Amino acid sequence: MNATALTSPDDSLARLERLEALSQRLLDRARAHGATQAEVSCSEETGLNVNVRLGDVETVESTRDRGIGVTVYFGKRKGSASTADLREESLEATVEQACAIARFTEDDEAAGLADAALMAREFPDLDVWHPWALDMDRAVDLALACEAAGHDADARIENSDGASIGSGESLSVYANSHGFIGRERDTQHTIGCALIAGQGDAMQRDGWYSTALSHQELEDPVAIGRKAAERTVARLQPRSLATGEYPVLFSAEVARSLVGHLLGAVSGGALYRKASFLLDHVGQRIFPDWFAIEELPLLPHGLRSAAFDAEGVATKRSHLIRDGVLERYVLGSYSARKLGLQTTGNAGGVHNLQVKANAGGFDDLLAGMRTGLLVTELMGQGVNGVTGDYSRGAAGFWVEQGVIAYPVDGITIAGNLKTIFAGIEAVGRDVDRRSHVGVGSVLVGRMTVAGE
Repeated sequence: MNATALTSPDDSLARLERLEALSQRLLDRARAHGATQAEVSCSEETGLNVNVRLGDVETVESTRDRGIGVTVYFGKRKGSASTADLREESLEATVEQACAIARFTEDDEAAGLADAALMAREFPDLDVWHPWALDMDRAVDLALACEAAGHDADARIENSDGASIGSGESLSVYANSHGFIGRERDTQHTIGCALIAGQGDAMQRDGWYSTALSHQELEDPVAIGRKAAERTVARLQPRSLATGEYPVLFSAEVARSLVGHLLGAVSGGALYRKASFLLDHVGQRIFPDWFAIEELPLLPHGLRSAAFDAEGVATKRSHLIRDGVLERYVLGSYSARKLGLQTTGNAGGVHNLQVKANAGGFDDLLAGMRTGLLVTELMGQGVNGVTGDYSRGAAGFWVEQGVIAYPVDGITIAGNLKTIFAGIEAVGRDVDRRSHVGVGSVLVGRMTVAGE
């Protein structure tokens, strides 16, 4: 087995310089072909991923990927092409292909680069680059230790879906004909384990994982395995519930899905297609008056921190929800023009959302709910983005007198997202730090639960 480290020594700055020079050459070629505007994205990704199962190594994968995308504009006509081949003839062919596509497309009044005045001019160090000199032998040892700790933690663990470890580095350069050049580099590392308890129809599966920008912040592999075991055996001998309306507490790891549904509804693409239940809702209260969501793109060491978006527009701290009111949409320049608005610096997505907490920790939320359903897993895609109707399979635990009583599955929770958002009673401080959406457990006062 090759024991070469993922990156040794760190040559990322030199590679960024090469990507920047390549971007400039491609922009020059686009101008030479008559493009009125152009933009180029160049990226390199390296990674090491190991999977083990039942004490054996299943896969060891070392990756190095490259991507080059060229977009040109001839007036309001747009063409795009991509390649991973750095040979001069391939680069020239990519630019020619993008130009040929643009010449045959129809005018689109919303097409074009983001406004030059909005380009980022400051590029602070956001502390997102933490490479891990992880070799394959060490990765295998860590993954095996993680799985073994979980498998040995409880005699009821009968099987395993395995343990995995991954380490990745990403370099990217975005440049456009406004003269903007933005360089980014970031890392992400993950260890996870999934286990199976019980036998036959009584089997239950669960797991745990840890992810971070720096490997030094990952949870200990043995602790991850043991937590995976604890979560798995806790789900044994589940019951169903009588159909009815109950308080529902979404644990932190599933609560962020509610924020995801909100983002889908306030994103530009859904809005200009009129496929959103929150169309024309800016300025309206859709959450309780204490509720807030703030975007923190310049957060040091944030999982999705960035000084500029995918179009070079400067990012800035701002509220999405304040005092329960929707303050803005989530827009790139194209969707903003379609809506007659200005980009919010969200081309490519949002950066580090933080949901305001108004309650204590997880145990405090259980005690406050007293009796109801704790949801720890959601299944299916039963959400209608146009109407807001919500219906998803769920599993978790029934809570009585503020204490977990027994596991439940085979149930469906349902409602309408407008009603669910307005019915949020508490957000806990038990934030799941494994996502760029920072939210604790969320208590909804009442939802329909379909069981037996």
